Amino acid sequence: MPTVFAFDVYGTLIDTAGVVALLERMLPARARAFSDLWRSKQLEYSFRRGLMQNYRDFSVCTAQALDYTCAALGVELSSVQKAELLAAYRRLPAFADVEKALELLRQKSCRLFAFSNGKPDDLESLLQQAGIREYFEEIVSCDEIRSFKPNPAVYAHFLRRAGAAGDTAWMVSGNPFDVLGALSAGMRAAWIRRNPDAVFDPWELSPTATLSSLEGLVDLAVD
Repeated sequence: MPTVFAFDVYGTLIDTAGVVALLERMLPARARAFSDLWRSKQLEYSFRRGLMQNYRDFSVCTAQALDYTCAALGVELSSVQKAELLAAYRRLPAFADVEKALELLRQKSCRLFAFSNGKPDDLESLLQQAGIREYFEEIVSCDEIRSFKPNPAVYAHFLRRAGAAGDTAWMVSGNPFDVLGALSAGMRAAWIRRNPDAVFDPWELSPTATLSSLEGLVDLAVD
């Protein structure tokens, strides 16, 4: 049986810090801080909505997090600038290790899926723009069941869509909360630790594998 890999998109395949270049033109001295808070709040809003069962899609979480970040940092952006920033989320770059790793896994006949909180059309656009859509058998969106990671229901949804068993399917993510969510749902999980200073949550669960690059996934693939 070919190995099944579910790839998180934002923060694993796609570099969400790619929006910094645009922010630097708008906020030269505060671009990185703005980007970090925006991303943090985006995830927090998705967690809240998942727990509250008050669903709005991920693009709404992103837009509301942008408004929060402006208010929290005392930044005034025009509606045109906000629209530019939100549009940039549909054309963020892939990390440097992504394409080579996906090609190596394809050569080993692995089944590759993109699995994300994002809306299906946003993910299609994003992966096409990054030049990596062709590697994925399917895009599986949490929007299909109106919830977000790390709700166990979304991992069960992925396994149903992929026709895979949890103990033979890998969640691949740079986000510790996603790794923990997949492990809790019975999947294997590889944490992509590109930043050596990153710390994994000190819970009772640990990643099945910890890798500094996606290329290390090749060693996990069953021939």
